[in-house]
Formats: sequence, C-alpha cells, structure tokens
Amino acid sequence: MTEQNAVSNAGILAHLSEKDRERLGEVLRRLLAQGSILGFEPGETDVYHWAYLNRALVEELAAPLSFKLFWDHQDRIVQAVPQESKFLLRLKLDATLVLLTLWYEFDTAIRDRGETPPVRLTVQQLNDSLVAKFEPLKKHLPSQTRLREILSLAARKNLLRFTPDPRPENSVIQIFSTLKRTIPFQNIEEWTKNADRYVAAAKEMQDGSAGLDETDEDDKAE
Repeated sequence: MTEQNAVSNAGILAHLSEKDRERLGEVLRRLLAQGSILGFEPGETDVYHWAYLNRALVEELAAPLSFKLFWDHQDRIVQAVPQESKFLLRLKLDATLVLLTLWYEFDTAIRDRGETPPVRLTVQQLNDSLVAKFEPLKKHLPSQTRLREILSLAARKNLLRFTPDPRPENSVIQIFSTLKRTIPFQNIEEWTKNADRYVAAAKEMQDGSAGLDETDEDDKAE
C-alpha cells in the first residue's frame, strides 16, 4: 500500500479518537435535526461543550453543507443557520403567523421590558396576541389542537420550550433566542412590513385563499 493510499484510508478525521468521532457525529446530527444545540438543557450540556471546544472543526464540516454556525457561549447555544433556501422551514400560513407572533413577543420583551431569554408567556397570551395582530386573518389562525402541533414542532427545532397544562390556555411557552435567527428580521419595522403583507393579502382575498401562501411541507424542515 502506498503512503498516499494509507492516508486516504485513514480518513480526514483520523486524528480524532473513536470517542471524539462519535461525539462529532452527534453534534452534526443534532445541528441538522434540531437546528441548534442548547447547552443549558441537561441532555445537551456535554455535547455543547465538546462542540465549543472543537468549534473550528465543527465549523469546517458544517460549511460544505451550507450552514453557518453562530456561537453564543454566554447562553451556551450554537445554532446552525442554513445559507440556502432549500434548507429553510416551509410552513403553513397558520404556523407562520404563530412564529411571527412569537418573534414579536420575544423582541418586545427583550427590547422594551429588558427581559432576558428565555421569554415566557402562556398559550392564552399567545392567542390574544395572534388575534390582536392578525384579526383580518382570524379564519387562518390555528385551532387549539393545531396550535399545540405548531408549538411542538417549534420545540423540536429548539426555538422554544412548550410545557402543556391540563388547562390548555395555561400551558407555558418559553421562547429561546434561536427564534431570532430562524426569523432574521433586523428590527421591528421589518417585522411590521412582513406582517402587513399578510394582512393586506387577507383583505384582498376573494375566495378565501387567493394571495396567501398555504404551502405546507409541514413542517418538513432542514
């Protein structure tokens, strides 16, 4: 066997121990499946710290997949943000409206009230905010069952933590800072322009659906 073949067979990760290769695989799988690693969650603490200590390697391997990594070591978060549209979340209109509203509530809490992540609100507060912001779209707002599906999806993508309650309206939502990069508005003015686009389309509808994007790859993501 030639020296060149020997190097090729060893692989580009030959310098890593078997344990480190396993941990690297776990890091990449979590980033692709969840969009981020939350080091403050008990089940992800060790994975996050390994990723942070080896961030140059993780970034090098994420780049060819068209993911840019953002590290927030103070909050122990690493987030993989897709740089190509084919990796973006494609949601039904009702899910889009929910995420837009959550973005608004998060931004308002941080910017106006000086809160720190995660931002907490109840399902009742979310529903009230949805109606207040998107009243012309009320026929497109989610039912209680559908809302729980949307929040569960967002939780799987590490955008929030959802804690159900026997009384659904009292269920608790904790919004993580990862939502701000998933919906990357620069400011509240940009959010308002985007929200107004949906409201304007609703007012122009003739048949109950024209002009509004009901695409659902539901919740097919990345």
